[in-house]
Amino acid sequence: MATTKIENTLKEVYGLVSHFIKMPETKMWVDYDKEADVLYINFKRPQKATDSEMLENGVLLRYKETELVGITVLEASRGKRKENTCGKGIC
Repeated sequence: MATTKIENTLKEVYGLVSHFIKMPETKMWVDYDKEADVLYINFKRPQKATDSEMLENGVLLRYKETELVGITVLEASRGKRKENTCGKGIC
């Protein structure tokens, strides 16, 4: 039972590796709230944002001043999203 869980976890992690190494940020803290179906990704140790912006695709960008410090993905389990939605007029 535990071996299957470990194998499944490794399979998912291996699938993510190529995506993570392409990220411009090298440190990330990730947390998934299964009950709320919300994925939190922080590029700095979790902290309060001074500004945020909701995108059309259910993604919330969190800023501290002008620096992007985190992304919150609502309804995270719904999967693929429209990718060309950008924040702060930047694409």
